[in-house]
Amino acid sequence: MTIRIRLTLLFGLLVGSILMLFSVSVYYLYNQFREQEFQKRLVERAITTVRLRDDVGDIPAGDLPVLADEQITIYDQQGRVLFSLGKVSGRYPVTPSFLRHVSAGQTPYIRQGDRETIGVRYVSASKRVLVSVASAYDRYGFSKLERLRTILLFGWLLCLFIVAIAGYLFASDALRPVAELIDQANTISATNIHKRLHVGRQRDELADLAGTFNELLDRLEKAFVSQKSFVSHASHELRTPLTVMMGQIEVTRLQTRSTTDYETAFDALLDEVKNMIRLVNGLLELARANTGFPNLLPKYPVRLDELLWQAQSQLIHKKSDYQIDIDFDDLPNQEDDLVVMGDESLLQTAFLNLMENGCKYSPSHAVTVRLAFQPQQVQITVSDQGYGIPPQDLPNIFEPFYRSDSTMTVSGHGIGLALTKRIINIHQGTIDVESTLGQGTTFRVCLPNRVAADTSATSALVSTRDVTALPEH
Repeated sequence: MTIRIRLTLLFGLLVGSILMLFSVSVYYLYNQFREQEFQKRLVERAITTVRLRDDVGDIPAGDLPVLADEQITIYDQQGRVLFSLGKVSGRYPVTPSFLRHVSAGQTPYIRQGDRETIGVRYVSASKRVLVSVASAYDRYGFSKLERLRTILLFGWLLCLFIVAIAGYLFASDALRPVAELIDQANTISATNIHKRLHVGRQRDELADLAGTFNELLDRLEKAFVSQKSFVSHASHELRTPLTVMMGQIEVTRLQTRSTTDYETAFDALLDEVKNMIRLVNGLLELARANTGFPNLLPKYPVRLDELLWQAQSQLIHKKSDYQIDIDFDDLPNQEDDLVVMGDESLLQTAFLNLMENGCKYSPSHAVTVRLAFQPQQVQITVSDQGYGIPPQDLPNIFEPFYRSDSTMTVSGHGIGLALTKRIINIHQGTIDVESTLGQGTTFRVCLPNRVAADTSATSALVSTRDVTALPEH
């Protein structure tokens, strides 16, 4: 069932119920009014009859208006019939209890089917107590009531039909912007992902929905462009060493060479293979980091000082001319200030990249790593005195495969910083960079320590317990 039909049915049901309640109320109130009016007429008829009977001794025929199927009976205080007007065989059977209530001054009213009966007490001039019982059928009142019932019924059906049509038109008008959004969304594909949804009504919930969807499209477009750029750069970076290797192999096969020449060619091929392996490993690490979510990443206690010493040892073992100094601004108050919750291999990769970049782009091949401790976080600063990064390149250095024109002569693929930023992000940390041309570059990484992580986890656990401890309703 479509929303349009559902809204029409709900609207029709709501308005139809209101109209039915109104019609029933009108019918009930009019019936009460008819009954009260007819009771007054019966009382007047009963009093007039007993008064004429007591004063005149007889009631002239045709002097008083006669009700439909009228019956009037006058009783004395002992319950004997003194006078009867109308069909005696159809007279309402008056019980002694009924007469006692009337004699006591009450005016009881009884209805059996369509016949209504009422009794009144009358005291004559001679102080004689008489009881007059009038019974009749309200022909005109019931006729009007039946007519009113017919009018209300057919009026309710007609209104229900009109409400159904109006509800369908109303639902169609209300859902027209949704249909327009659907049509616009169906035209958006990978070839025109730059298109956005437009809503004529700018201040309603559908406009907010369209705005949210447009923000989603913005993120998708950025991801799509980034993916295309990533694939293009990765293909180019992989094709370059393969092309070099193929060229070297073809040149080597042109003629017979000496063992030394073959060894030289193999060494060159081996360097290209190693270069390609480093590129593939970088791509794999970047893919792993991009698919890791902070809530799903397995986290274990990691001591940052030990991690930095290990990264220093690995990098110096790889490049013996690199110089890496690790200093503490101040000693932590407790050992947990040095511990962060995270993935050891990913964090080590991030710090290796920062250290290697600092050494690689510095003439002295030296960097300084400093640890500073702040409330609930650890700050790692990696500084070099190298070439520096041009200001126009700073916003793009964390993009995959991006390389500044000033560093094209240095070997690399432009993956390290992108991988590092992603690793820091999934560990709920931040990374900033400051650089001055000709003076050097400083990367500043802030990570929450174990105390902050435990506090966050405890808060989440307490919130969960508070929710689960709520009483059921």
